[in-house]
Amino acid sequence: MADLALDPRMELNPPLITSGATYAEVNQQISVITETAPPKQWYWVFFGVALPLLGLLGVCLTYLAFTGIGVWGNNVPVGWGWDITNFVWWIGIGHAGTLISAILFLFRQKWRTSINRAAEAMTLFAVACAGIYPLFHTGRPWRAFYWLLPAPNELLHMWQNFRSPLMWDVFAVSTYATVSALFWFVGLIPDLATLRDRAQNPVRKTIFGILSLGWRGSATQWRHYELAYLILAGLSTPLVLSVHSIVSFDFATSVLPGWHTTIFPPYFVAGAVFSGFAMVITLMTLARYIYGLENLITIKHLENMCKVILATGTIVGFAYATEFFIAWYSANQYERFIFRNRAFGPYGWAYWTMISCNVIAPQFFWFKKLRTSIPVMFVLCIFINIGMWFERFVIIATSLHRDFLPSSWGYFRPTWVDIGTFAGTFGLFLTLFLLFLRFLPAIAISEVKGVLHHQINTQPATAGKGGAH
Repeated sequence: MADLALDPRMELNPPLITSGATYAEVNQQISVITETAPPKQWYWVFFGVALPLLGLLGVCLTYLAFTGIGVWGNNVPVGWGWDITNFVWWIGIGHAGTLISAILFLFRQKWRTSINRAAEAMTLFAVACAGIYPLFHTGRPWRAFYWLLPAPNELLHMWQNFRSPLMWDVFAVSTYATVSALFWFVGLIPDLATLRDRAQNPVRKTIFGILSLGWRGSATQWRHYELAYLILAGLSTPLVLSVHSIVSFDFATSVLPGWHTTIFPPYFVAGAVFSGFAMVITLMTLARYIYGLENLITIKHLENMCKVILATGTIVGFAYATEFFIAWYSANQYERFIFRNRAFGPYGWAYWTMISCNVIAPQFFWFKKLRTSIPVMFVLCIFINIGMWFERFVIIATSLHRDFLPSSWGYFRPTWVDIGTFAGTFGLFLTLFLLFLRFLPAIAISEVKGVLHHQINTQPATAGKGGAH
Protein backbone atom coordinates (compact mmCIF):
# COMPACT_ATOMS: atom_id res chain seq x y z
CA MET A 1 0.00 0.00 0.00
CA ALA A 2 3.06 2.29 0.07
CA ASP A 3 2.69 3.13 -3.62
CA LEU A 4 -0.99 3.85 -3.09
CA ALA A 5 -0.24 6.27 -0.28
CA LEU A 6 2.04 8.27 -2.56
CA ASP A 7 -0.52 8.58 -5.36
CA PRO A 8 -1.80 12.21 -5.37
CA ARG A 9 -5.19 11.07 -6.65
CA MET A 10 -5.73 9.21 -3.38
CA GLU A 11 -5.28 12.43 -1.41
CA LEU A 12 -8.14 14.02 -3.35
CA ASN A 13 -10.34 10.93 -3.16
CA PRO A 14 -9.17 8.79 -0.23
CA PRO A 15 -10.25 5.13 -0.20
CA LEU A 16 -13.36 4.12 1.74
CA ILE A 17 -11.54 1.12 3.20
CA THR A 18 -7.95 1.58 4.35
CA SER A 19 -5.16 -0.80 5.42
CA GLY A 20 -5.46 -3.08 2.36
CA ALA A 21 -7.94 -5.47 3.98
CA THR A 22 -8.94 -8.72 2.28
CA TYR A 23 -12.42 -10.24 2.19
CA ALA A 24 -11.49 -12.68 4.95
CA GLU A 25 -10.16 -9.87 7.13
CA VAL A 26 -13.41 -7.90 6.71
CA ASN A 27 -15.35 -11.02 7.74
CA GLN A 28 -13.14 -11.51 10.77
CA GLN A 29 -13.01 -7.91 11.93
CA ILE A 30 -16.78 -7.35 11.89
CA SER A 31 -17.93 -10.81 12.96
CA VAL A 32 -15.57 -11.09 15.92
CA ILE A 33 -17.35 -8.12 17.56
CA THR A 34 -20.46 -10.29 18.01
CA GLU A 35 -18.46 -13.36 19.06
CA THR A 36 -16.30 -11.96 21.85
CA ALA A 37 -16.69 -9.62 24.80
CA PRO A 38 -16.34 -5.86 24.12
CA PRO A 39 -12.62 -5.01 23.94
CA LYS A 40 -12.72 -1.79 25.93
CA GLN A 41 -14.24 -0.86 29.26
CA TRP A 42 -16.03 2.12 27.72
CA TYR A 43 -18.74 -0.24 26.47
CA TRP A 44 -19.57 -1.21 30.04
CA VAL A 45 -19.39 2.40 31.19
CA PHE A 46 -22.10 3.32 28.67
CA PHE A 47 -24.13 0.27 29.68
CA GLY A 48 -23.80 1.31 33.31
CA VAL A 49 -25.30 4.69 32.39
CA ALA A 50 -28.03 3.29 30.15
CA LEU A 51 -29.54 0.69 32.48
CA PRO A 52 -30.35 3.05 35.42
CA LEU A 53 -31.93 5.47 32.95
CA LEU A 54 -34.00 2.62 31.52
CA GLY A 55 -35.15 1.79 35.05
CA LEU A 56 -36.07 5.46 35.56
CA LEU A 57 -38.21 5.29 32.41
CA GLY A 58 -40.08 2.29 33.83
CA VAL A 59 -40.68 4.12 37.13
CA CYS A 60 -41.96 7.29 35.43
CA LEU A 61 -44.27 5.46 33.02
CA THR A 62 -45.67 3.26 35.80
CA TYR A 63 -46.33 6.31 37.96
CA LEU A 64 -47.98 8.08 35.01
CA ALA A 65 -50.21 5.08 34.22
CA PHE A 66 -51.42 4.82 37.81
CA THR A 67 -51.80 8.58 38.39
CA GLY A 68 -52.72 10.12 35.01
CA ILE A 69 -51.04 12.46 32.55
CA GLY A 70 -51.56 15.37 34.92
CA VAL A 71 -48.15 14.44 36.34
CA TRP A 72 -46.68 15.96 33.18
CA GLY A 73 -46.27 19.73 33.10
CA ASN A 74 -48.95 20.24 30.42
CA ASN A 75 -51.52 22.80 31.49
CA VAL A 76 -53.40 25.86 30.29
CA PRO A 77 -52.21 27.66 28.19
CA VAL A 78 -49.37 25.25 27.26
CA GLY A 79 -51.42 22.14 26.53
CA TRP A 80 -48.52 20.57 24.64
CA GLY A 81 -45.16 20.53 26.38
CA TRP A 82 -42.25 18.14 26.61
CA ASP A 83 -44.32 15.19 25.43
CA ILE A 84 -44.85 16.47 21.87
CA THR A 85 -41.41 18.13 21.87
CA ASN A 86 -39.67 14.85 22.63
CA PHE A 87 -41.90 12.90 20.24
CA VAL A 88 -40.99 15.15 17.30
CA TRP A 89 -37.30 15.20 18.31
CA TRP A 90 -37.01 11.41 18.45
CA ILE A 91 -38.85 10.98 15.12
CA GLY A 92 -36.37 13.43 13.59
CA ILE A 93 -33.40 11.48 14.98
CA GLY A 94 -34.60 8.42 13.10
CA HIS A 95 -34.62 10.10 9.69
CA ALA A 96 -30.92 9.80 8.88
CA GLY A 97 -31.04 6.01 8.90
CA THR A 98 -33.61 5.77 6.14
CA LEU A 99 -31.97 8.54 4.13
CA ILE A 100 -28.53 6.88 4.35
CA SER A 101 -29.96 3.46 3.54
CA ALA A 102 -32.54 4.24 0.87
CA ILE A 103 -31.82 7.53 -0.88
CA LEU A 104 -28.04 7.20 -0.92
CA PHE A 105 -28.43 3.60 -2.09
CA LEU A 106 -30.63 4.69 -5.01
CA PHE A 107 -28.03 7.33 -5.91
CA ARG A 108 -25.30 4.66 -5.72
CA GLN A 109 -23.29 6.47 -3.05
CA LYS A 110 -20.81 3.84 -1.91
CA TRP A 111 -19.69 5.78 1.15
CA ARG A 112 -22.93 4.81 2.87
CA THR A 113 -21.94 1.16 3.24
CA SER A 114 -19.98 1.33 6.50
CA ILE A 115 -22.56 3.42 8.34
CA ASN A 116 -25.93 2.36 6.94
CA ARG A 117 -26.47 -0.67 9.21
CA ALA A 118 -26.01 1.25 12.45
CA ALA A 119 -28.03 4.19 11.10
CA GLU A 120 -30.93 1.84 10.23
CA ALA A 121 -30.83 0.34 13.72
CA MET A 122 -30.76 3.84 15.19
CA THR A 123 -33.93 4.63 13.22
CA LEU A 124 -35.82 1.72 14.79
CA PHE A 125 -34.66 2.56 18.31
CA ALA A 126 -35.52 6.26 17.91
CA VAL A 127 -39.01 5.41 16.64
CA ALA A 128 -39.48 3.12 19.65
CA CYS A 129 -38.58 6.01 21.96
CA ALA A 130 -40.89 8.38 20.07
CA GLY A 131 -43.80 5.94 20.21
CA ILE A 132 -43.84 6.04 24.00
CA TYR A 133 -45.20 9.60 24.05
CA PRO A 134 -48.42 9.30 21.98
CA LEU A 135 -49.09 5.89 23.55
CA PHE A 136 -48.93 7.15 27.13
CA HIS A 137 -50.45 10.52 26.27
CA THR A 138 -53.76 8.68 25.83
CA GLY A 139 -53.71 8.24 29.61
CA ARG A 140 -54.77 4.61 29.27
CA PRO A 141 -52.19 2.93 27.03
CA TRP A 142 -53.87 -0.48 27.47
CA ARG A 143 -56.84 0.94 25.51
CA ALA A 144 -54.79 2.85 22.93
CA PHE A 145 -55.37 0.08 20.39
CA TYR A 146 -59.04 1.07 20.20
CA TRP A 147 -58.38 4.79 20.03
CA LEU A 148 -55.48 4.87 17.60
CA LEU A 149 -56.37 2.12 15.14
CA PRO A 150 -59.48 1.71 12.96
CA ALA A 151 -60.84 -1.16 15.04
CA PRO A 152 -64.51 -1.60 16.13
CA ASN A 153 -64.92 -0.01 19.54
CA GLU A 154 -68.66 0.25 20.19
CA LEU A 155 -68.14 -0.63 23.85
CA LEU A 156 -66.10 2.55 24.38
CA HIS A 157 -68.65 4.78 22.62
CA MET A 158 -65.74 6.63 21.03
CA TRP A 159 -64.63 6.91 17.42
CA GLN A 160 -61.39 8.04 15.86
CA ASN A 161 -61.21 11.47 14.27
CA PHE A 162 -59.53 10.70 10.95
CA ARG A 163 -59.47 14.40 10.07
CA SER A 164 -56.95 15.01 12.83
CA PRO A 165 -53.25 15.12 11.93
CA LEU A 166 -52.58 13.40 15.25
CA MET A 167 -54.34 10.36 13.81
CA TRP A 168 -52.31 10.70 10.61
CA ASP A 169 -49.18 10.45 12.79
CA VAL A 170 -50.21 6.99 13.93
CA PHE A 171 -50.37 5.63 10.39
CA ALA A 172 -47.31 7.53 9.15
CA VAL A 173 -45.03 6.51 12.03
CA SER A 174 -46.24 2.90 12.16
CA THR A 175 -45.73 2.55 8.37
CA TYR A 176 -42.30 4.14 8.67
CA ALA A 177 -41.32 1.77 11.49
CA THR A 178 -42.58 -1.29 9.60
CA VAL A 179 -40.81 -0.51 6.31
CA SER A 180 -37.61 0.53 8.13
CA ALA A 181 -37.61 -2.75 10.11
CA LEU A 182 -38.09 -4.79 6.92
CA PHE A 183 -35.35 -2.84 5.15
CA TRP A 184 -32.99 -3.36 8.07
CA PHE A 185 -33.72 -7.08 8.37
CA VAL A 186 -33.43 -7.81 4.63
CA GLY A 187 -30.03 -6.11 4.60
CA LEU A 188 -28.96 -8.30 7.55
CA ILE A 189 -29.74 -11.66 5.91
CA PRO A 190 -26.36 -12.29 4.14
CA ASP A 191 -24.46 -11.21 7.26
CA LEU A 192 -26.59 -13.39 9.53
CA ALA A 193 -25.66 -16.33 7.28
CA THR A 194 -21.98 -15.41 7.73
CA LEU A 195 -22.40 -15.47 11.51
CA ARG A 196 -24.25 -18.78 11.21
CA ASP A 197 -21.41 -20.36 9.27
CA ARG A 198 -18.80 -19.08 11.73
CA ALA A 199 -20.73 -20.06 14.88
CA GLN A 200 -19.20 -22.73 17.12
CA ASN A 201 -21.93 -22.63 19.74
CA PRO A 202 -24.94 -24.74 18.62
CA VAL A 203 -27.40 -22.24 20.12
CA ARG A 204 -25.88 -19.37 18.14
CA LYS A 205 -25.79 -21.51 15.01
CA THR A 206 -29.50 -22.38 15.41
CA ILE A 207 -30.58 -18.79 16.08
CA PHE A 208 -28.63 -17.33 13.18
CA GLY A 209 -29.70 -20.26 10.99
CA ILE A 210 -33.35 -19.40 11.57
CA LEU A 211 -32.82 -15.67 11.09
CA SER A 212 -30.80 -16.08 7.89
CA LEU A 213 -33.80 -17.79 6.22
CA GLY A 214 -31.75 -20.52 4.55
CA TRP A 215 -29.34 -18.15 2.81
CA ARG A 216 -26.63 -19.95 0.83
CA GLY A 217 -25.36 -17.11 -1.36
CA SER A 218 -26.36 -18.61 -4.70
CA ALA A 219 -26.74 -16.39 -7.78
CA THR A 220 -30.52 -16.84 -7.67
CA GLN A 221 -30.69 -15.79 -4.03
CA TRP A 222 -28.51 -12.74 -4.68
CA ARG A 223 -30.73 -11.73 -7.61
CA HIS A 224 -33.90 -11.93 -5.50
CA TYR A 225 -32.16 -10.24 -2.58
CA GLU A 226 -31.01 -7.27 -4.65
CA LEU A 227 -34.47 -6.87 -6.18
CA ALA A 228 -36.15 -6.95 -2.75
CA TYR A 229 -33.60 -4.47 -1.38
CA LEU A 230 -34.19 -2.13 -4.33
CA ILE A 231 -37.99 -2.29 -3.88
CA LEU A 232 -37.72 -1.57 -0.16
CA ALA A 233 -35.35 1.34 -0.88
CA GLY A 234 -37.94 2.72 -3.31
CA LEU A 235 -40.70 2.36 -0.70
CA SER A 236 -38.57 3.95 2.02
CA THR A 237 -37.57 7.01 0.01
CA PRO A 238 -40.98 8.76 0.01
CA LEU A 239 -41.31 7.90 3.71
CA VAL A 240 -38.29 10.10 4.48
CA LEU A 241 -40.21 13.05 3.06
CA SER A 242 -43.73 12.10 4.13
CA VAL A 243 -43.32 11.07 7.78
CA HIS A 244 -41.90 14.31 9.12
CA SER A 245 -44.14 16.30 6.77
CA ILE A 246 -47.13 14.64 8.42
CA VAL A 247 -45.65 15.28 11.86
CA SER A 248 -45.38 18.95 10.89
CA PHE A 249 -49.09 18.93 9.99
CA ASP A 250 -49.79 18.60 13.74
CA PHE A 251 -48.89 22.28 13.80
CA ALA A 252 -49.33 23.58 10.26
CA THR A 253 -53.02 22.61 9.96
CA SER A 254 -53.94 24.62 13.05
CA VAL A 255 -54.94 28.29 12.96
CA LEU A 256 -52.55 29.29 15.73
CA PRO A 257 -50.04 32.08 15.01
CA GLY A 258 -46.54 30.61 14.85
CA TRP A 259 -47.83 27.25 13.62
CA HIS A 260 -50.15 28.02 10.72
CA THR A 261 -47.58 28.14 7.92
CA THR A 262 -46.88 26.13 4.78
CA ILE A 263 -43.09 26.18 5.30
CA PHE A 264 -43.29 23.55 8.05
CA PRO A 265 -43.15 20.32 5.94
CA PRO A 266 -39.83 21.03 4.13
CA TYR A 267 -38.52 22.84 7.21
CA PHE A 268 -39.22 19.81 9.45
CA VAL A 269 -37.78 17.32 6.94
CA ALA A 270 -34.52 19.28 6.62
CA GLY A 271 -34.31 19.59 10.40
CA ALA A 272 -34.90 15.86 10.83
CA VAL A 273 -32.08 14.94 8.44
CA PHE A 274 -29.90 17.58 10.12
CA SER A 275 -30.38 16.16 13.62
CA GLY A 276 -30.35 12.53 12.43
CA PHE A 277 -26.95 12.82 10.77
CA ALA A 278 -25.59 14.55 13.86
CA MET A 279 -26.72 11.62 16.00
CA VAL A 280 -25.19 9.11 13.55
CA ILE A 281 -21.82 10.87 13.78
CA THR A 282 -22.07 11.00 17.58
CA LEU A 283 -22.69 7.25 17.82
CA MET A 284 -20.35 6.12 15.06
CA THR A 285 -17.35 8.05 16.36
CA LEU A 286 -17.81 6.25 19.68
CA ALA A 287 -18.37 2.84 18.04
CA ARG A 288 -15.30 3.13 15.80
CA TYR A 289 -13.17 3.98 18.85
CA ILE A 290 -14.54 1.20 21.10
CA TYR A 291 -14.19 -1.50 18.43
CA GLY A 292 -11.18 -0.15 16.52
CA LEU A 293 -13.06 0.26 13.23
CA GLU A 294 -11.04 3.20 11.96
CA ASN A 295 -10.12 1.34 8.75
CA LEU A 296 -13.80 0.68 7.87
CA ILE A 297 -15.45 3.86 9.20
CA THR A 298 -12.92 6.30 7.82
CA ILE A 299 -12.58 10.05 8.01
CA LYS A 300 -14.06 10.19 4.50
CA HIS A 301 -17.35 8.69 5.77
CA LEU A 302 -17.51 11.16 8.63
CA GLU A 303 -16.51 14.12 6.45
CA ASN A 304 -19.27 13.34 3.94
CA MET A 305 -21.80 13.28 6.77
CA CYS A 306 -20.48 16.63 8.00
CA LYS A 307 -21.10 18.03 4.51
CA VAL A 308 -24.72 16.81 4.64
CA ILE A 309 -25.09 18.43 8.06
CA LEU A 310 -23.70 21.70 6.66
CA ALA A 311 -26.17 21.63 3.74
CA THR A 312 -29.24 20.80 5.82
CA GLY A 313 -28.14 23.22 8.54
CA THR A 314 -28.08 25.99 5.95
CA ILE A 315 -31.64 25.07 4.92
CA VAL A 316 -32.74 25.17 8.57
CA GLY A 317 -31.14 28.59 9.06
CA PHE A 318 -32.87 29.87 5.91
CA ALA A 319 -36.18 28.54 7.30
CA TYR A 320 -35.68 30.49 10.52
CA ALA A 321 -35.15 33.70 8.55
CA THR A 322 -38.13 32.92 6.28
CA GLU A 323 -40.42 32.54 9.31
CA PHE A 324 -39.57 36.05 10.49
CA PHE A 325 -39.99 37.44 6.97
CA ILE A 326 -43.43 35.81 6.64
CA ALA A 327 -44.48 37.20 10.02
CA TRP A 328 -43.43 40.72 8.95
CA TYR A 329 -44.78 40.50 5.39
CA SER A 330 -48.17 39.13 6.49
CA ALA A 331 -48.90 42.33 8.46
CA ASN A 332 -50.71 40.10 10.96
CA GLN A 333 -50.25 41.62 14.39
CA TYR A 334 -50.62 38.27 16.18
CA GLU A 335 -48.05 36.58 13.95
CA ARG A 336 -45.62 39.46 14.45
CA PHE A 337 -46.12 39.32 18.21
CA ILE A 338 -45.40 35.58 18.35
CA PHE A 339 -42.04 35.93 16.61
CA ARG A 340 -40.98 39.00 18.60
CA ASN A 341 -41.93 37.06 21.71
CA ARG A 342 -39.86 34.07 20.59
CA ALA A 343 -36.69 36.10 20.29
CA PHE A 344 -37.14 38.60 23.12
CA GLY A 345 -39.83 37.18 25.42
CA PRO A 346 -39.53 34.90 28.47
CA TYR A 347 -38.25 32.05 26.27
CA GLY A 348 -35.65 34.19 24.53
CA TRP A 349 -32.89 32.12 26.16
CA ALA A 350 -34.23 28.98 24.43
CA TYR A 351 -34.52 30.74 21.07
CA TRP A 352 -30.94 32.01 21.08
CA THR A 353 -29.67 28.62 22.25
CA MET A 354 -31.42 27.18 19.20
CA ILE A 355 -29.84 29.76 16.87
CA SER A 356 -26.37 29.25 18.35
CA CYS A 357 -26.48 25.45 18.03
CA ASN A 358 -28.32 25.09 14.71
CA VAL A 359 -27.13 28.08 12.69
CA ILE A 360 -23.72 29.04 14.06
CA ALA A 361 -22.27 25.63 15.07
CA PRO A 362 -22.57 23.96 11.60
CA GLN A 363 -20.68 26.83 9.96
CA PHE A 364 -17.43 25.40 11.35
CA PHE A 365 -17.85 22.52 8.88
CA TRP A 366 -16.96 24.87 6.02
CA PHE A 367 -13.33 24.27 7.03
CA LYS A 368 -11.87 20.91 6.02
CA LYS A 369 -9.52 20.82 8.98
CA LEU A 370 -12.47 21.06 11.38
CA ARG A 371 -14.82 18.67 9.58
CA THR A 372 -12.07 16.02 9.55
CA SER A 373 -11.28 16.41 13.25
CA ILE A 374 -13.01 13.73 15.35
CA PRO A 375 -13.18 15.78 18.61
CA VAL A 376 -14.52 18.85 16.79
CA MET A 377 -17.24 17.02 14.87
CA PHE A 378 -18.25 15.06 17.99
CA VAL A 379 -18.71 18.21 20.07
CA LEU A 380 -20.46 20.13 17.28
CA CYS A 381 -22.88 17.25 16.64
CA ILE A 382 -23.83 17.16 20.32
CA PHE A 383 -24.54 20.90 20.13
CA ILE A 384 -26.65 20.35 17.00
CA ASN A 385 -28.80 17.73 18.71
CA ILE A 386 -29.27 20.04 21.68
CA GLY A 387 -30.22 22.86 19.33
CA MET A 388 -32.73 20.71 17.43
CA TRP A 389 -34.44 19.77 20.69
CA PHE A 390 -34.69 23.46 21.55
CA GLU A 391 -36.11 24.16 18.08
CA ARG A 392 -39.07 21.86 18.74
CA PHE A 393 -39.52 23.27 22.25
CA VAL A 394 -39.42 26.86 20.98
CA ILE A 395 -42.00 26.16 18.25
CA ILE A 396 -44.37 24.58 20.76
CA ALA A 397 -43.95 26.57 23.96
CA THR A 398 -43.59 30.10 22.56
CA SER A 399 -46.66 29.68 20.34
CA LEU A 400 -48.81 28.58 23.27
CA HIS A 401 -47.68 30.29 26.45
CA ARG A 402 -49.02 33.72 25.41
CA ASP A 403 -52.33 33.45 23.59
CA PHE A 404 -54.91 36.08 22.59
CA LEU A 405 -55.88 36.94 26.20
CA PRO A 406 -53.09 38.38 28.38
CA SER A 407 -55.04 37.25 31.45
CA SER A 408 -54.36 33.62 30.52
CA TRP A 409 -50.65 33.94 29.78
CA GLY A 410 -48.39 31.42 31.52
CA TYR A 411 -44.98 29.80 31.57
CA PHE A 412 -44.32 26.11 31.02
CA ARG A 413 -42.13 24.27 33.53
CA PRO A 414 -41.45 20.54 33.21
CA THR A 415 -42.14 18.27 36.17
CA TRP A 416 -39.80 15.57 37.46
CA VAL A 417 -41.86 13.04 35.48
CA ASP A 418 -41.28 15.02 32.25
CA ILE A 419 -37.55 15.10 32.91
CA GLY A 420 -37.37 11.49 34.07
CA THR A 421 -39.32 10.19 31.07
CA PHE A 422 -37.09 12.05 28.61
CA ALA A 423 -33.91 10.89 30.36
CA GLY A 424 -35.36 7.38 30.43
CA THR A 425 -35.86 7.33 26.67
CA PHE A 426 -32.11 7.92 26.33
CA GLY A 427 -31.63 4.86 28.52
CA LEU A 428 -33.90 2.82 26.23
CA PHE A 429 -32.14 4.10 23.11
CA LEU A 430 -28.63 3.45 24.44
CA THR A 431 -29.52 0.02 25.80
CA LEU A 432 -30.97 -1.11 22.48
CA PHE A 433 -28.06 0.35 20.52
CA LEU A 434 -25.43 -1.26 22.77
CA LEU A 435 -27.18 -4.64 22.53
CA PHE A 436 -27.28 -4.24 18.76
CA LEU A 437 -23.52 -3.57 18.67
CA ARG A 438 -22.90 -6.63 20.84
CA PHE A 439 -25.01 -9.26 19.07
CA LEU A 440 -25.46 -8.18 15.43
CA PRO A 441 -22.95 -6.98 12.79
CA ALA A 442 -22.87 -3.20 13.12
CA ILE A 443 -21.35 -2.84 9.64
CA ALA A 444 -22.81 -4.49 6.53
CA ILE A 445 -20.20 -7.16 5.74
CA SER A 446 -21.51 -8.01 2.27
CA GLU A 447 -21.76 -4.36 1.22
CA VAL A 448 -18.29 -3.51 2.50
CA LYS A 449 -16.94 -6.44 0.48
CA GLY A 450 -18.64 -4.99 -2.59
CA VAL A 451 -16.93 -1.65 -2.00
CA LEU A 452 -13.62 -3.43 -1.41
CA HIS A 453 -13.99 -5.33 -4.70
CA HIS A 454 -14.74 -2.09 -6.56
CA GLN A 455 -11.85 -0.34 -4.83
CA ILE A 456 -9.36 -3.08 -5.73
CA ASN A 457 -10.42 -3.14 -9.38
CA THR A 458 -10.42 0.64 -9.88
CA GLN A 459 -7.16 1.57 -8.14
CA PRO A 460 -4.26 2.82 -10.28
CA ALA A 461 -1.89 0.20 -11.65
CA THR A 462 0.75 1.21 -9.11
CA ALA A 463 -1.60 0.10 -6.37
CA GLY A 464 -2.10 -3.36 -7.82
CA LYS A 465 0.15 -5.07 -5.31
CA GLY A 466 -1.32 -3.39 -2.30
CA GLY A 467 -4.94 -3.92 -3.37
CA ALA A 468 -4.43 -7.62 -3.98
CA HIS A 469 -3.02 -8.34 -0.52
